Amino acid sequence: MSLLQLLLGLLSTVADFAKSWSVVGSTLMIATAVALAYVWQPSLPEESYDFIYKYKFPAESQPKWSQKDPPVGVPPRPSVYNPNRPDLIHCYCPATGQYLCRVSASTKADIDTAVAKCQKAQEVWKATSFKQRKAVLKVFLEFLKKNQEEVVRIACRDSGKTMVDAALGEIMVTLEKLAWTMKYGERAMRPSSRSGPANLLIRYKAAEVVYEPLGVVLALVSWNYPLHNVLNPIVSSIFTGNGIIVKCSESVVWSSRYFVEMVQTCFTICGHSPDLVQLVCPWPNDADYLTSHPDISHTTFIGSKPVAHKVLAAAASSLMPVTVELGGKDAAVILDEHLGSWSNCDAIASVLMRGSFQSAGQNCIGIERIICEPKAYDSLSKVLAKRVPALRLGSSLDDDQNVDVGAMINDSRFEVLERMIADAVKNGAQLSCGGQRYRHPNHPVGSYFQPTLLVDVTPEMEIARNELFAPVMVLMKAENVDDAIRIANSTKFGLGGAVFGKRGSAATEKVVREMKTGNIAVNDFATFYVCQLPFGGVSDSGYGKFGGEEGLRGLCLAKSVCRDRFPGISTSIPPVVDYPLNSVKTAWEFVRAMNAAAYATSAKEFVMSLVQLVGNLK
Repeated sequence: MSLLQLLLGLLSTVADFAKSWSVVGSTLMIATAVALAYVWQPSLPEESYDFIYKYKFPAESQPKWSQKDPPVGVPPRPSVYNPNRPDLIHCYCPATGQYLCRVSASTKADIDTAVAKCQKAQEVWKATSFKQRKAVLKVFLEFLKKNQEEVVRIACRDSGKTMVDAALGEIMVTLEKLAWTMKYGERAMRPSSRSGPANLLIRYKAAEVVYEPLGVVLALVSWNYPLHNVLNPIVSSIFTGNGIIVKCSESVVWSSRYFVEMVQTCFTICGHSPDLVQLVCPWPNDADYLTSHPDISHTTFIGSKPVAHKVLAAAASSLMPVTVELGGKDAAVILDEHLGSWSNCDAIASVLMRGSFQSAGQNCIGIERIICEPKAYDSLSKVLAKRVPALRLGSSLDDDQNVDVGAMINDSRFEVLERMIADAVKNGAQLSCGGQRYRHPNHPVGSYFQPTLLVDVTPEMEIARNELFAPVMVLMKAENVDDAIRIANSTKFGLGGAVFGKRGSAATEKVVREMKTGNIAVNDFATFYVCQLPFGGVSDSGYGKFGGEEGLRGLCLAKSVCRDRFPGISTSIPPVVDYPLNSVKTAWEFVRAMNAAAYATSAKEFVMSLVQLVGNLK
């Protein structure tokens, strides 16, 4: 046998051996995956299975639901308020204009009752373990996973958004919130060990911070994400041992009732009081009573600046701390360096379109300004001018054709939007498409606004300075990186932002450092929110943080605890400074020498001060 034959035979044997081990390895991997899936399958209370698999969803959320004749007294045009029946809130589907139901507006007495029930339940809940709290979250997570489509339909029917937009903006972020809290929340809530004193003479003291529930907290949430905006504060509040009052918007009270009832069912299934979570929806004239309630310990407010002023004024009367999130005018800065060649920029155009048109642009961290360097601007303008006009409006629950963009919550701001767009065009902007309200042929009462693309927008224009909260894409040209940063920082808002450039480049990192915003995503859109980072803005976008570890701890009393570090070593008062003082002069010299020794910056200073200290002990 030749050497070549020997080598070929050896290689063949090795190959056969590798193949056999590949099969064995693959089999082991599959078996391991199956075993892990079995092990990781969450153990749920028996009572949860009917809830997860047999929950009865409302008829109104079903596809192609047809409205019956509305009750007597319903306003002829969609309106939550009827002056003839101020005790009722009227609920409509924004996409079709169909009447859903009427709900009693919460009164001051209703608020008192809700707070009292929540207080009573929280007294018991605060003593529960993290394992018990996770069990409640686990039931809801499994319910949400198994019933994504049905839950999404409820959110879509009440907000007008599309199924895909709701799956991303409602379901995914809520599942992430639940999963993250279950996996990492306990770690964030552990007592925090601190370094203790720098004073050399009292280093025998150990220091830590423990986090205790505040009691009953309040969340005033906006309508743009009816599921997530309700669930997000609920998850944080109950995990930290608090009870919570949720004040939803009148525009989405129909869906909010179902979402809160689902959470309350999880508590009942796990053997706890459902009263820990309460939903209220008063009219604005009674909202001050809620936000100044003496039995509420903390408020999280999501909304507009004018309403925030009223919330803060009311909260001040009871010294209630408030976390405020007020929306934004988020900029996406596109650097020429992001792509080596801008001949094909469809991928980044897709990200920008999702950032601008998701939920019909009604997204507090949506992209409201696209600021491009010259090469990026020229290429993106051409691509977006082709893609934006192709977007289709409608109701994904009711229309047979594909729908890209849903309805807005109502038509109350259409006139303002049309005026700002016309003003921008008058001052030099180019209207590529859209720009006005849209009368849908299938849903003439629906609240639709045309997907709009405006180019050549400048920072001085009103449309570049004020939050739109609408399906309007604005392109602005920057001369260079510094100019792009200047434009990005030219508004009074500072909630979120994005920069698209080379990973780790000087230009990219310069934008990250210098953009005045509370959150920023690099080469992406709004992922800082999904990452469960602390969320909040600066300037007119509010202050304080919710989300992440800081969000959990923000709903707690941070109690400082000081203990003796070693057994048998504790504080004792030297006779020289014990009351009554025998000699003020000696006591003073002792304390002066003690401070000098404790904070000495050299060995010589320490020794000299220590000698003086000992010399004045008597």
